[in-house]
Amino acid sequence: MTGLATTLQAFFTDRLVRQRQVSANTIQAYRDTLRLLLVFASERQGKSPVRLDIDDLDAPLIGAFLGHLEHERQNGVRTRNARLAAIRSLFRYAALTEGVTTTPTHRDNVNFAADEYKYFSGDSDDDGMPDWYEVAIGLNPGSNEASMVGT
Repeated sequence: MTGLATTLQAFFTDRLVRQRQVSANTIQAYRDTLRLLLVFASERQGKSPVRLDIDDLDAPLIGAFLGHLEHERQNGVRTRNARLAAIRSLFRYAALTEGVTTTPTHRDNVNFAADEYKYFSGDSDDDGMPDWYEVAIGLNPGSNEASMVGT
């Protein structure tokens, strides 16, 4: 199994079922979201879903996936945000358990001013999503807007 497959399995069995004790509906919603994401990433990366790794799911791909949900699949903003919450939850879990880096790497080719560095070095609103990722998908890293899904 790849790192992503192992992380996904542990995310569902350890995090969602054992730790969070979420409902069956939540598990189904997260499963559906991550299945859609893996199919989308597989097509974009030219790899089979079982060959994908967590590093293949970078910020530009997630942003493109969210756009795909809205435009091609005709999902509303609420549905898109619910799917984003599932993805965020997976990445928070991966960051805690697998040591996934939450800062841009040299591959991201990111150039930013010194005052913008604060957005790339942490999570200013403590919502579990790195600020660099929030910026990449068009959210305001100073607000907790992504975690307000369903409120």
